[in-house]
Amino acid sequence: MRWPPARHVIDLGILFYEKGEIIKKYPRFCENQNVGVMSGAILFIQEDLKITEVQEEVLVGSLSIISLFGSLGGGRTSDAIGRKWTMGLAAIVFQSGAALMAMAPSFTILMVGRLLAGIGIGFGVMIAPVYIAEISPAVTRGALTSFPEIFINVGILLGYVSNYAFSGISVHINWRIMLAVGILPSVFIAFALFIIPESPRWLVIQNRADEARSVLLKITEDEAEVEARLVEIEEAASTGNKEKAVWQELLSPSPALRRMLITGFGIQIFQQITGIDATVYYSPTIFKDAGITSEKAILAATVAVGFAKTSFILVAIFLIDRVGRKPLLYVSTVGMTASLFSLGMALSFLTHGSSPKGTGIALAILAVCGNVAFFSVGIGPVCWVVTSEIFPLRLRAQASALGAVGNRVSSGLVAMSFLSLSRAISVAGVFFVFSAISALSVAFVYFFVPETKGKSLEQIELLFQQGGEYWRKGGGEVELGDVEQLVQKQRKPEEVELGNTAQLAQKQ
Repeated sequence: MRWPPARHVIDLGILFYEKGEIIKKYPRFCENQNVGVMSGAILFIQEDLKITEVQEEVLVGSLSIISLFGSLGGGRTSDAIGRKWTMGLAAIVFQSGAALMAMAPSFTILMVGRLLAGIGIGFGVMIAPVYIAEISPAVTRGALTSFPEIFINVGILLGYVSNYAFSGISVHINWRIMLAVGILPSVFIAFALFIIPESPRWLVIQNRADEARSVLLKITEDEAEVEARLVEIEEAASTGNKEKAVWQELLSPSPALRRMLITGFGIQIFQQITGIDATVYYSPTIFKDAGITSEKAILAATVAVGFAKTSFILVAIFLIDRVGRKPLLYVSTVGMTASLFSLGMALSFLTHGSSPKGTGIALAILAVCGNVAFFSVGIGPVCWVVTSEIFPLRLRAQASALGAVGNRVSSGLVAMSFLSLSRAISVAGVFFVFSAISALSVAFVYFFVPETKGKSLEQIELLFQQGGEYWRKGGGEVELGDVEQLVQKQRKPEEVELGNTAQLAQKQ
């Protein structure tokens, strides 16, 4: 009996898994429902537990900082027990934290639950994109690897909606219900783990080639393509310096690996230091600063933010394997730069009373929605896609974990410093800084991010080994061969793979 098509198998597993992760942050319903939830729940936690502003910053920002330990541990864990069961471990740890937070009688217990949730998120953020990238066909890998971002954004949106829906309940109860919603997906995750297959690339590393072939046959009907992919995977698994430990290779990288680390680590950091988590976590604070006084109206405005963020990720998924990674990154980073600058201007005008209040509020809401929309259409999902694609098979899990650590540290620092910076240079000033950083990210994309659409993971590794030619192209510009691969998508799968291989051979 064959598995359902790869797309359906992967979607099912990631849907269940990521909904679990979403619950963790309500400003990030798991990192993102939780983000969504926490952004609204924090208003009621302050009132119920009487926490200080510093405790608020620690509560919001600690999740990202602690998740880096989960990401670091996730790389080694996934190499030891497999990609699939690492996702299961992530779900268990996160759900334990979510339950503890929902029942917390004090700030201390709330923080313990938050720390557990952070570790679970760290595992999940690292392993989900790696698993999907390793099991997906090259021509649809970008879209499939973006699916976790969909469910993260759905989580954020549901977090916003639940904040709005439960805001009328008793202050002692409402935020607990918001945080408790994240416990429910654990049942679905348990079922999904018995449905989705293990990564065939991990099975090859474990010298279980027959099992890898079995998995590939269940998700790909063409046996010739399966054999070609299996040979390619085995060759990739046999390369590299096996005498050196993985972390030794990462700490003393070859020129090609150094380029990969610059690309992977850099794009992860830029995704966060442009302020997306601050925008999502503190959207109620931003709207309050813009002049919205009603808590109900503030929460309603955050729902609009959630809709914008969720809807535009669908655009990214539709386009990522059609137009490529770099065009989406350009649109995203340029659009975010303009939106962040506009938000700073709107808040400045409102502060100095140089524009009508209603116009300023509308402009602020539009700028926030624009920022999250441009984030979702590009750097949000593409960041995880690129990071999961570029590293060699032997190093992929732990190198991706290193990138996730950079992402989480950057996210935590931004979230934990936002309120303090806002007091020092005003909320408008903070967004002018974010706008300047976003402008720098445009240059980073041009020089350091290659175009990877249509290439197998093993072919992408060869792309980074081209050395000086790679850098002279500005980080891997879109090539004629990439356009030809789009046409080849209409051919048989094995023809696509052979065409890709021929193109790379010609470059040598």
